[in-house]
Amino acid sequence: MVKSKVDYETDEAWADVVPIPQDEGGPNPLAAIAYTDEYSQAMSYLRAVMASNEKSQRVMSLTEHIIKMNPAHYTVWLYRADTIKALSLDLEQELAWLNGIAMQHLKNYQIWGHRQVIMSLLPTLPSAELPFLARILAKDAKNYHVWSYRQWLVQNFALWPTPGYPSHEIPFIESLLISDVRNNSAWNHRYFVLFGNAGVAAAPSTILDEEIDYAKAKIALAPQNAAAWNYLKGVLRKRGKALKELESFALQFADPSKDEVRSSHALDLLADLWAQEKRIDEAARALHLLSDKYDPIRKNYWDYRRGFLELATAT
Repeated sequence: MVKSKVDYETDEAWADVVPIPQDEGGPNPLAAIAYTDEYSQAMSYLRAVMASNEKSQRVMSLTEHIIKMNPAHYTVWLYRADTIKALSLDLEQELAWLNGIAMQHLKNYQIWGHRQVIMSLLPTLPSAELPFLARILAKDAKNYHVWSYRQWLVQNFALWPTPGYPSHEIPFIESLLISDVRNNSAWNHRYFVLFGNAGVAAAPSTILDEEIDYAKAKIALAPQNAAAWNYLKGVLRKRGKALKELESFALQFADPSKDEVRSSHALDLLADLWAQEKRIDEAARALHLLSDKYDPIRKNYWDYRRGFLELATAT
């Protein structure tokens, strides 16, 4: 454990190092950054060891000290990773140390970049990794950096579902959607896991049909959930089917003829469908309802789309 305060100038372990202070632009800099003395000193010693390309245990301690003061310093993370590689240090020990830092700084993307570098050096996925990510997502279910990293894990360690291996990812995503059906990050990851494998030419039609039914069931629980509607349209497109397939389903949640609308997203889908089919009056009414009553915050957007209908009519 690194002490909270370290004086490198008086530490005999650092007596051979000549620190390199930051050049702020001469003796009277115009806008010097107000670093603490502790941080400035530590960075001066880091510059020195980087200049001599030193890779050692004391460099590991130095980078840990700086990271605790400023976990967003990309260069420090990069040099720490290079040092780990040069010394062939215990990678799982580094991951264990990272766990604590990650829990303290949930929104720090440098932590996840470093974790990816370390994980890329391992031949297999450590058994503790996915449970740790579950702990992080329990604190912040839509953390972009964690989800991006998890997608990388799926690609790097081939965690794709296959006929003989259903994958841990789908049950995990399902647990998140049961907890919060509006979790757009979980919906996005579900689509990525099922359809993002570049090594598979096309998903089986049975999977696509199951996912269409799955999305419909989730929409029934929360009709105003944009994530589920977007997922449904994405899977339908991948299945090679037209929006027409969803007309009767969408009408359950939005019927412009009766002005009965439980979902603006269903109304949006119907407007798209009817515009494609040149059912101009019906499409215009749907867009009018969105503009004036069901989604007025985006009035300019809906009026813009309605303008295209008028152009189509004129031509």
